[in-house]
Amino acid sequence: MGIGKLEAVAAELAAVIRSIKDDELKAVVQCIVKAPRIFVKGVGRSGFMMEAFAMRLMHLGFDVHVIGNATTPGASEGDLLIVGTGSGETGSLITYAQKAKNLGLKMIALTSFVDSTLGEMADEVVQISSPTPKSEKTSEVTSIQPMGTLFEQSLLICLDLLILELMEQKSAHSDQMFGNHANLE
Repeated sequence: MGIGKLEAVAAELAAVIRSIKDDELKAVVQCIVKAPRIFVKGVGRSGFMMEAFAMRLMHLGFDVHVIGNATTPGASEGDLLIVGTGSGETGSLITYAQKAKNLGLKMIALTSFVDSTLGEMADEVVQISSPTPKSEKTSEVTSIQPMGTLFEQSLLICLDLLILELMEQKSAHSDQMFGNHANLE
């Protein structure tokens, strides 16, 4: 029962990750490195993936904030907004993106659909080709997993690939990053 499903899920993930364009990832890395401050947001399970990404950025020494947290400061021109959204049509993220654009922030969207509202608003887009029930658009990719699970898994892996590239750019290693890990646990 389990091995067949595991192999199917692993194959789905591998196919999605292979479809991500290296030049899109490189452009995102450059935006992150240049940003004075980084603001991230996603909703639901995608939001959890974005929070994990924010934590890793913090471990690398970036000035990063999750929108909606009590300690999130105001954004300024030149800062960076990064959103993760399967459909690219999440209403609250569109509102954040509109505000960010009005303030002069750069924006990155990680989404299944580059021709979505958020994909078109973004300065840089990483396409994570996977199905989502929250869009009328369809993906060439199918999944045995429920709802947006394949997108959320692929989003986390994609974000971790960005972290690996940022570690290389900053000549950082895991032991150094652990120095920024929470110690009041």
